[in-house]
Amino acid sequence: MTEYTIKNWQGEDVGNTSLELKVAKPENAAHIVHRAIVRHLAQARQGTASTKTRAEVRGGGRKPWRQKGTGRARAGSIRSPLWRGGGVSFGPKPRDYSLKMNRKERQLALRTALGNQGEHFVIVENFIEQMTQPKTKELAAALTRWGVEGKDKVLIILPEIPQNVYLSARNICNVKLMRADSINIYDVMQASKIIATSEALEKIQEVYGG
Repeated sequence: MTEYTIKNWQGEDVGNTSLELKVAKPENAAHIVHRAIVRHLAQARQGTASTKTRAEVRGGGRKPWRQKGTGRARAGSIRSPLWRGGGVSFGPKPRDYSLKMNRKERQLALRTALGNQGEHFVIVENFIEQMTQPKTKELAAALTRWGVEGKDKVLIILPEIPQNVYLSARNICNVKLMRADSINIYDVMQASKIIATSEALEKIQEVYGG
């Protein structure tokens, strides 16, 4: 179980809450989190890079010159990889970079990442209620009151993402919004500070509690 301090919009401590997650054993935690992050990054690769071999490059059907008697090196095609405009040897071809990882392992890795980020969590009450209109300046000032410094990467987790919050956050550098039921391990581990509402924390407990 991890304990968190609840702050209000002004940055004052107003209470405590907790999150109980089933995490990996300490000796296995780093390994399983690493595997999950590698898988996440691999899944994001398109794998569409492609080059043409000598068989796929246009032209080169005729032997450029006869085999002997010219004084030049023998050549069978102007599309050889040795020639300008020729095919590519061992170049990239479309491939699938995805890695397999059991669903329970992925869930365990995410719970472990959330549990280990406890010191970076800030729980804020009445976050959405305070954002009655799109105001980037107000949200930026609130982040400063909650301990966010200049170059911190901030992940804001909400049960739902209202339009006012989205419009207020989209122009703030290094701030990412995410719904509580669709967070991923990469963004959790990348964040220097995680801002969440009490409702979002309850949703995390419900969805990922294990």
